[in-house]
Amino acid sequence: MTSPQTHYRICPLCEACCGLEVRTEGRKVVAIRGLESDVFSHGFICPKAVALKDLHEDPDRLRQPLVKRDGRHVPVSWDEAFAEIERRLPPILAAHGRDALALTVGNPAAHKAGLLLYFARLARAAGTKNLYSASTLDQMPKHLQAGLMFGTLFSIAVPDIVRTDYMLVLGANPIASNGSLWTVPDFRGKAKALRARGGKLVVIDPRRTETADAADEHHFIRPGTDVHLLAAMLNTLFAEGRVRLGRLEPLVAGLDALQQAVAPFTPERAAARCGIPADTIRTLARELADAERGVVYGRIGTCTQAFGTLSQWLIDALNTVTGHLDEPGGAMFSKAAAFGPNTMGPPGKGRGIITGRHASRVSGAPEVFGELPMVKLAEEIETGGAGQVRALITIASNPVLSAPNGPRLSKALDALDFMVSVDIYLNETSRHADVVLPGVSPLQDGHYDVAFPQMSWRNHARYSAPVFARDEGQPAEWQNLLRLTAILKGLGANADLQALDDELTADDVRKLAGEQTPAVMAAVSRWQGPERLVDLALRAGPYGDRFGLKPDGLNLAKVADAPGGIDLGELQPRLPEMLRTPNGKIELAPAPLLADLPRAVADLDAELDRSGAAPMSIIGRRELRSNNSWMHNLPTLAKGPLRCTLLMHPDDAQRLGLSDGALAEVKRAGRAISAPVAISDAMMRGVVSLPHGWGHHLDGSQLAVAAERPGANLNAVLDESLYDPLSGNAVLSGVAVEVAAAT
Repeated sequence: MTSPQTHYRICPLCEACCGLEVRTEGRKVVAIRGLESDVFSHGFICPKAVALKDLHEDPDRLRQPLVKRDGRHVPVSWDEAFAEIERRLPPILAAHGRDALALTVGNPAAHKAGLLLYFARLARAAGTKNLYSASTLDQMPKHLQAGLMFGTLFSIAVPDIVRTDYMLVLGANPIASNGSLWTVPDFRGKAKALRARGGKLVVIDPRRTETADAADEHHFIRPGTDVHLLAAMLNTLFAEGRVRLGRLEPLVAGLDALQQAVAPFTPERAAARCGIPADTIRTLARELADAERGVVYGRIGTCTQAFGTLSQWLIDALNTVTGHLDEPGGAMFSKAAAFGPNTMGPPGKGRGIITGRHASRVSGAPEVFGELPMVKLAEEIETGGAGQVRALITIASNPVLSAPNGPRLSKALDALDFMVSVDIYLNETSRHADVVLPGVSPLQDGHYDVAFPQMSWRNHARYSAPVFARDEGQPAEWQNLLRLTAILKGLGANADLQALDDELTADDVRKLAGEQTPAVMAAVSRWQGPERLVDLALRAGPYGDRFGLKPDGLNLAKVADAPGGIDLGELQPRLPEMLRTPNGKIELAPAPLLADLPRAVADLDAELDRSGAAPMSIIGRRELRSNNSWMHNLPTLAKGPLRCTLLMHPDDAQRLGLSDGALAEVKRAGRAISAPVAISDAMMRGVVSLPHGWGHHLDGSQLAVAAERPGANLNAVLDESLYDPLSGNAVLSGVAVEVAAAT
């Protein structure tokens, strides 16, 4: 009989990254619970963590490579799969150039260090301009705003919730998401503590969300008008002389330009557009300014709209001019132990960010963060000529469900000359692939969070080792990406992967260590693959051992020997050292944002059709149990009430002749979906809400549990031509649709 064992694991299923205690007997998971001694999450978990057992044991999870032959996916060996890739991909690139290949990467890669770190190497080897990710579906406005204001794309200010007195939340539902671009386990508990100490939580959202239910106040806002509310709050602060920069005054550039830019946004004009009364707008501005420790936080609803980057800019402009930026209880900057670009190089000044280094071939959409907008992928495949995308590699990515007008993209994928998917499932996107390379269960690889400590509520460093060994013959995911890299570099599918990894790692080290490279490589020789890269980053990071020069500093061995992680303390003021702008200042009025603001001014007086036949505005929503499309195949999360419902205010339902549970049709641009109605006064009048990531009814996918209740794909009726012109982010909120009883 196998004796029970207990393992430490960082949960990979949402941005909270909670620490888990996983109990096993042999190869079987018998229990998953929160680890009380975890320095970051302190025992908190949500239902997703327990579903790790379902994911590990899911019979639909791929365990063997697939190659499409005569229209069917058939299991093959790893060598056969890579031989097929080597046979078909290089000739396409030789004939049509490197831009004939596109790469997409989805958000599950952010929870897998091997995928995240080695995708960067794959992209460099590909040498293509056609790089796409889930970032342009939900978060690129925040990265762009942070880069323009503070100098790096990950200099994201997050609420110091454990010390704040006043928190204003826009377009975010952290009780369901556990934070987003803000890693904060147990938001509900922290919000409850905020209110218990006399603080105030205010939520602005077109839906009275779970977070709004836990707040002191909730105000409905018309979708897509956050920019008008935020600008009017700034207008109020300037008009009433409530601007106070405090110690940041010598570090701020552009205050006068900001004041001039928001002058058209009076509370009265903004109120007519956003639906929040002018007196309420002034009160919100005054409360924020008067709070000793206050903060504004906006997330996905403020990103996935036509004014996404402008909204993110004005959020941090409010934090700055009220004296709450980089102050305890305000919007503060984490200090990541590894991989933090604002901890690298000389402090206080840098090159800033550069965007628009190239543009998409068909529409001319600008590059941001090395990426093009996901909404442009279909047209790049469909449109002939030099640079046409003819081959595609997807990494943990399902844009057929997650991107607007998925039906168009699905059709385009069928027109590709060749497609490879690295995925754990045969899903709505990977079903199009000629070769599918299965990933491993999260319980079968080691993990260090690369991205999330850069925006965490508390500084920390944690590593979790594999719970189970990989299946016999199964390569590590980073090895699969490295093998693809070898093919793209012309080394062939049978290249010496260890030698290639050593060479690429040494090249990276040489840029920083020069002639000390052999000594640095020797110092990290205990580790291979992503663990070696993590060890390098930890040792060179702000808390690192500097490769022996600071013996009490961090390295991966120390972190790995501390199940539950190492606590690096509460957030501390970091200005000016974390700035990487060329002038060493906070750019309060970046030129690209000032240039785009007249678009929002023009929208201020947009006519609102209040006739009975007016189209409805649709928004998405996040469910605690279904953050991503692939979670719908896990029985623990899929059970319970139907979640893919169209939320609607009772007055709208009555006007449209719809009853609770009736099937409604949602139409736009000749495309239609149907979903059951759920009537709720939690919805603003004139707005309906449908969750993201459903639509599991497409032929060829193999997701048995998800197919039992496939749901409706919100993105199937959204428009791929709508995107934020600055960041390229898709517009997924505040889109006008027609709603009627289904026939």
